[in-house]
Amino acid sequence: MSRAFVRETEGGEAFEDLPDRMISPHHLVTPSGLAQMEAEIEALQKRLAEAQSADDKAEVARLTRDLRYWSARRASSEVVPPPTDSAHVRFGARVTFEREDGRRQTYRIVGEDEADPAKGSLSYVSPLAQALMGKEIGDVVPIGQTTAEIVEIGL
Repeated sequence: MSRAFVRETEGGEAFEDLPDRMISPHHLVTPSGLAQMEAEIEALQKRLAEAQSADDKAEVARLTRDLRYWSARRASSEVVPPPTDSAHVRFGARVTFEREDGRRQTYRIVGEDEADPAKGSLSYVSPLAQALMGKEIGDVVPIGQTTAEIVEIGL
């Protein structure tokens, strides 16, 4: 086993010295995304205090790294207000499109950290979101090897 990221404590206990998480240059978030970030920071601070009380050095290292990441993301976030019209697909909008095979899909365009395609949200920097941005109802966009028509844009 490589010992490159392992540190031993004074008591001889070893734990991983975790490298920082990469911070993306994409900073846009929705108001709900900002609230999620703030909740995550609060939860991490609470868990960090508990880990420090329990003298769990490995957990302290992991939580400290995650707290640095979320604090940096929060500090660099640019909150984009919800769209006020549904004429075009924009950041924060909900867009429904119909694929060539008749399947309908709906996604909300959000920031990277709040994106969860399985739950209906896409990062604004994803290829699909990029294909949809700025389009109107009736526009046809490429999706993989096929196309899809935008059938609804919601706020």
